[in-house]
Amino acid sequence: MRELDVARIADAVAGALETAASRLPEDYLRALETAADREAAPLAKDVIATLLENARYAESEAIPTCQDTGMAVLFVELGQDVHLVGGDLNAALDAGVRRAYGELRKSVVADPLLRVNTRDNTPAIVHLRMAPGDGVRIDALMKGFGAEMMSRSGMLPPSAGIAGVKTFVLDVVRSAGPNACPPLIVGVGIGGSFDTVGGHAKHALVRALGAANDAPHLAELERDLLAQINALGVGPQGLGGVTTALAVHVEAAPTHIAALPVAVNLNCSAPRRVSIAL
Repeated sequence: MRELDVARIADAVAGALETAASRLPEDYLRALETAADREAAPLAKDVIATLLENARYAESEAIPTCQDTGMAVLFVELGQDVHLVGGDLNAALDAGVRRAYGELRKSVVADPLLRVNTRDNTPAIVHLRMAPGDGVRIDALMKGFGAEMMSRSGMLPPSAGIAGVKTFVLDVVRSAGPNACPPLIVGVGIGGSFDTVGGHAKHALVRALGAANDAPHLAELERDLLAQINALGVGPQGLGGVTTALAVHVEAAPTHIAALPVAVNLNCSAPRRVSIAL
């Protein structure tokens, strides 16, 4: 049994989020550059060029890429052969978030109705899953809530099928228009239950851009949805063009025979994403 001090987890989370706030993923930036070459409309090209300039400037000056530095969402895979020592895992995760958000905007309220700010962006949203082995993996998102507000879940009848899923996803993106800050990364969850399908949609956002689902029928669905979303003409920042989304990622899970749950979680043009392995 491997021992791991939770202080190492706190340090790793803090360092990773501090970096992610000002440095967007390389795969995302490459996808933006490719999109700029593909766009014919001058305004769409200008918008993408501005997004790239903003990203490069933020990284060079170590300042946030967006004023909404989001809410920390942590997907934790805890190896079953790891013995955590030195304290409580959730407290360590929050300690890392608290340190990372020291100079960043404080966006979390302790109660959804009373609206009292926690002043340190805790607690993080934590999805914990046991895994084989003696390692710990954390996939983290600094999730902005402009795009989050435009996300949606629904319980479709099984008869809706793939066509119903496509209609649902396209309706979400069309309704979001410019408000989700495109170009988007579109996370789609299918299956599970009412309480889990949104988590599948969000977990889909941690996948590297361009990495298709291993299941052929879901990979085909991702390609079809990306083509149809970009045919909507929303474009970068909603100003028109063929780059409404850079990627569609689908995650599916077993579900009940009586339902077809589906959820869409949108990520904006500042996708702060980072992975940690300990």
